[in-house]
Amino acid sequence: MRAMVLDRPGLPLAERTISPRALRPREVRIGVSACAVCRTDLHVVDGELPDPKLPIVPGHEIVGRVVELGADVTRLHVGDRVGVPWLGWTCGVCEFCRRGEENLCPNARFTGYQIDGGFAEETIADARYVFALPDNYSDEEAAPLMCAGLIGWRALKAAGDAPRLGLYGFGAAAHLAVQAANQRGQEVYGFVRPGDGKAKQFALAMGAAWAGYSDAPPPVPLDAAIIFAPAGELVPAALRAVRHGGRVICGGIHMSDIPSFPYEILWHERSIRSVANLTRKDAEEFLALAAANKFRTATVPYALSDANRALSDLRTGALTGAAVLVP
Repeated sequence: MRAMVLDRPGLPLAERTISPRALRPREVRIGVSACAVCRTDLHVVDGELPDPKLPIVPGHEIVGRVVELGADVTRLHVGDRVGVPWLGWTCGVCEFCRRGEENLCPNARFTGYQIDGGFAEETIADARYVFALPDNYSDEEAAPLMCAGLIGWRALKAAGDAPRLGLYGFGAAAHLAVQAANQRGQEVYGFVRPGDGKAKQFALAMGAAWAGYSDAPPPVPLDAAIIFAPAGELVPAALRAVRHGGRVICGGIHMSDIPSFPYEILWHERSIRSVANLTRKDAEEFLALAAANKFRTATVPYALSDANRALSDLRTGALTGAAVLVP
C-alpha cells in the first residue's frame, strides 16, 4: 500500500510503498477512503508532541471500509463503513479506565502518534475503538467528525450550558462546535486572528451570532469560552472576556506557553481547564447527534501524495475548514 511516512519530526513526510502486516486479535484492516488533517498531526510532524513512534504514518480522522477481520472481532463485518479517531487503545485496568476516564489512561496509545494512522491507502485499528458512521455524510464530509467534531463535543460539554459561548480559533473544530452549540440553544461569539476577515465571515456563515478579532473584547460578557487555537496568549484574553464565575476551556492537545496574568482576571470564581483526548462515550454521543442533525463540514480535498502541502496550508492558516486527504 502507499503511505505518507514521518521518519523524523521536522522532516517532510515521505511517500512510500509498505507491505501491510498481519492482523492481531481484535484488530481490523480498513481501506481508507478519506482522512482529515488535524492540527495535532501538525504538532506530531513539527516535533511539538514528544516521543512519537518512528517511523509513523500520521492521521487520526479516518473514514473507510473494513476489508479484513482479525480473530475475536464480532461487532464489525467486512464492508462496514467506519471511522477511526485519535484514541486508539487503552489498558482497561488502570484507575482512570476503571473510573470511566479512559481519555486519561497513562498507557493509552493514539492513532497517528503511537499507532500508524490514515495518511495511507490502508490502516489497522483495534475494533473496540472503531465507530459506525452516520449515513447522511459522504466519506469526505464524515472525516472531520472523527476529531474536530469529537474534541469540539468534549470541549462543549466541559463548557457546560453557557448561554453565551466564545470560540477562539475558527478552524475545523470550531466550525463544527458552533453548529452543535446552536443545537443546544447557545449563542456563539467567534474570535479569529486579527485582520483575518475571511475567517470572520466563515464564523458567521457557520452559525456564530457575532465574530471579531481575538485582540478585542466581545460586545457582551461571555458565560464560557473555548480556545481551539494553540496560542497561550489567548488564555488571559478569554479570562477577560468571561463574566464572574465563567469558564475558559483549552481544547487543544498542545499550546504555547501561557503568559503571566494578574490574579484579578481569574478572581470572582473564573476557572481554566483543559480537555484531554476523548472517550468512546464521547464518540457515541457526538455521532448520534451528527446523525440527527446534519452538520455542514467545510472540507478541502487533497490527494494522498499532497499531504505535505495540506500540512503546510494548515500551518500557514491558508485553510478555511478542514483539509481531507482522499487516497
